[in-house]
Amino acid sequence: MPFTQHTLQTMPETIQPQAHNSTQRIILCMKWGKKYGAHYINRLYAMVRRNLQGDFRFVCLTDDSSGIRSEVECFAIPPLDLPAGIPERGWNKLTTFSADLHGLQGTALFLDVDVVITGALDDFFTQPGEFLIIHDYKRPWRITGNSSVYRFEIGAHPDVLTYFRTHFAEIRKKYRNEQAYLSDFLHKQGKLAYWPAAWCPSFKYHCIATWPSNYWQAPHVPPDARIVIFHGECNPPDALAGRRNRRFRFIKPALWVDEYWRE
Repeated sequence: MPFTQHTLQTMPETIQPQAHNSTQRIILCMKWGKKYGAHYINRLYAMVRRNLQGDFRFVCLTDDSSGIRSEVECFAIPPLDLPAGIPERGWNKLTTFSADLHGLQGTALFLDVDVVITGALDDFFTQPGEFLIIHDYKRPWRITGNSSVYRFEIGAHPDVLTYFRTHFAEIRKKYRNEQAYLSDFLHKQGKLAYWPAAWCPSFKYHCIATWPSNYWQAPHVPPDARIVIFHGECNPPDALAGRRNRRFRFIKPALWVDEYWRE
């Protein structure tokens, strides 16, 4: 069963819900700490509901379920077992590859909580591939993926997490973050594939006009975009307000964010 804030601290590590068909579609997200409030989860659910036909489960792995709407099933984030004092750097996402993820079964589409969904999501569940991820924006010649959106069968890749836990010191020296490790690990197994490039554009790289046009052209939604990725400098409310967290990188307000990023 999902947990409430009241039961969070006493919830057992593994929960056994009712059995589900292996073809079930699951939207999976993760929220920890104070950076993102419950409204990010609530808006993400609403965007998925508007853009995904048919039945699905919406699951949030979190350390605090307060304020999250009732349609969202909340479970505790499985323990990562990192040494104390190690920078997180997204490593928590690797717990989605637990051999038993709270008894969940089916095809999971993982979404970062700060994405903005602008188009249909159905094809993300039918696109061929064992493991799909966004290809790196800045250095496309590398195999590294961006883990803001990835799809996998729950429980199919437990070795990702097992190897990480037993070789963490080595992995930390070799890889900057979880997406670099994840991409390389599954690439070596021949399982890595990428989404069509147009589906998941970067707000930073694909929506903002180049200088000096950015001073009179507002950010736009690229053609065939399904999920706009916010990484680095802006989150959706920053883009909506025309704020950018770097000097000399002016942007006009992206008013379309208000159209899509809502409950």
